[in-house]
Amino acid sequence: MRLWVLLSLLLLQDALPHVIGQSAKNKHPKEPGENKIRPVNKKVKPKGPKMKERESADSSSKSQSILMQVMDKGRFQKLAATLSLSAGQSIELRCKGSNVTWSYPSYLDTFKDSRLSLKQLDRYGQLILTNSTAADTGEYSCWLQQCNGNKCRKDETKTGSTYIFFTDKEELFVPTPSYFEIVYLNPDKPAVIPCRVTTPSAKVTLHREFPAEEIETDGTNIIYDVKKGFVYQHPTSDHKGIVYCKAESQGAPQISIKYHLLYVEVPKGPPSTTIVASSNRAEVRDGVHVICTVLGEPDVDVNFSWQYPGQESERPVIIQNFWRLINRGTGHTTRISKSVLVIEDFEARDAGNYICMAQNLQGETTVATEVELN
Repeated sequence: MRLWVLLSLLLLQDALPHVIGQSAKNKHPKEPGENKIRPVNKKVKPKGPKMKERESADSSSKSQSILMQVMDKGRFQKLAATLSLSAGQSIELRCKGSNVTWSYPSYLDTFKDSRLSLKQLDRYGQLILTNSTAADTGEYSCWLQQCNGNKCRKDETKTGSTYIFFTDKEELFVPTPSYFEIVYLNPDKPAVIPCRVTTPSAKVTLHREFPAEEIETDGTNIIYDVKKGFVYQHPTSDHKGIVYCKAESQGAPQISIKYHLLYVEVPKGPPSTTIVASSNRAEVRDGVHVICTVLGEPDVDVNFSWQYPGQESERPVIIQNFWRLINRGTGHTTRISKSVLVIEDFEARDAGNYICMAQNLQGETTVATEVELN
């Protein structure tokens, strides 16, 4: 009896796992991949920081890419540092923002070119240039203005810029309005020979007219920048003279306009000013003129203003301003600027102090002289 019970228990123990396994199988058939980690587990991964990183990257991208080109069928393209188009093509640029300012080659403003159209819409600024030419080659940029009342400033975090080459095999050099340009060589700043090209792959060399020779570009003292031209990093008086550029690109070489390099050596600062009268004593009905003279750098403009005895009574006077370049004989060039105040019929009320104020970017100088009634 005990033996039979023991055998029954053994048989039941052996059959129980099989029955349980079979029941589990019938209750819930195993699906393929059931033992793999379910996607639900991904939800518990910390994604907050990654989202912030992505948002930060997107914000950085937007701040660098507010300038876009409008393509066909309403598509948009973010612009790289440079873009090459064939001359004759039209282009539309958009800059995101409600208060956009544009910058583009200055001659388009100088000649009030009707091919250029600027518009400000609700969400973006628009620049359209039609029937492009090689002369349109240059930097095109935009930025947002932040205004508080009447005061506005550039938002440095929201800008966009690209340099566009409008290629033309007949015009390897960007055309200029003149056939001859003066370039001033200042010992304390780089000088640029602006022979820019319309085809970035063109081979460009620099040449001296006399003695006829190619000027070596060593990449240190003289470099070539496709967006600027040849740059003299440390100009000296040895660089003065007449030069030109030569460009080659799958055809006959082309020559640029000529550039006259003048060496300058004038101390920077407020105008160096003198004043002198044709006579410091004058008779009634005499003609008197007072000359205010400034010696300065060739490329620095000087603004003149006057105070004189008959000014409050609106005494009629003639004021003429002019300037010219002079060569000091040592290879140095200087600019002489003059303002001449003329009184044709001297009267008693014209007697007194004549004050000349000369101003440049570095400051203002005031000089005076007295003219008495004789």
